[in-house]
Amino acid sequence: MNFHYDEEAIRYLKEKDAALGAVIDRIGPIERPIDADLFSALVNNIVGQQISMKAQETVWGRMLAKFGAITPENIQRATVEEIQQCGLSTRKATYIHEAAEKVITGECDLAALRDMSDKDVIDKLSQLRGIGKWTAEMLLIFSMGRPDVMSWDDLAIHRGLRMLHHHRKITKELFQKYKRRYSPYGSVASLYLWEVSVGILPEMKDYAPLTEAEKKKRLKQRKELKRAEKQTL
Repeated sequence: MNFHYDEEAIRYLKEKDAALGAVIDRIGPIERPIDADLFSALVNNIVGQQISMKAQETVWGRMLAKFGAITPENIQRATVEEIQQCGLSTRKATYIHEAAEKVITGECDLAALRDMSDKDVIDKLSQLRGIGKWTAEMLLIFSMGRPDVMSWDDLAIHRGLRMLHHHRKITKELFQKYKRRYSPYGSVASLYLWEVSVGILPEMKDYAPLTEAEKKKRLKQRKELKRAEKQTL
């Protein structure tokens, strides 16, 4: 199952932002899979924190092989050590085990989240150790399919906005302006901003000021180029 959006969302975004509309036309439809099982998605998000996508897929495959379906019951029956054996840190394994226990005891009622506002879902999920605001927002999009989520804490969103609108920096005020512009389809706008941020359109560049490391790298490249030019004279 993919994140669902319709032609009305596309029409609205193109009407509100010509630059984004041009990107939408060039990229075309985006298909991003979602995991409608909120507990499974929650665990997968904890697994993927601060590791590469490839490493996440490897660990997730081991968990599926070891536990079968990633359900609160299967995870709660395991020990933290058994979860850790899949390639997780003790901290992550503990967070996952605690989440399973809280779901089983009813302290965290995942089914009830379906009827809550985005803000209330974020507040509730953030009470779980290992789940911060950004992770909760990603669960809103990629598990619950919520249509209007745009994360201030997502650096790729910042980069996408800089590249799209030629900003050197995305301030909170500027971010809120775009968030209001794209509402009620912030999640769809986010899909396209993520695509822009990874360089899918090679002519689009990031306008953020260079870091000191980047400045040194460019200076070194210029010196090497001048040296090479002298050698050819």
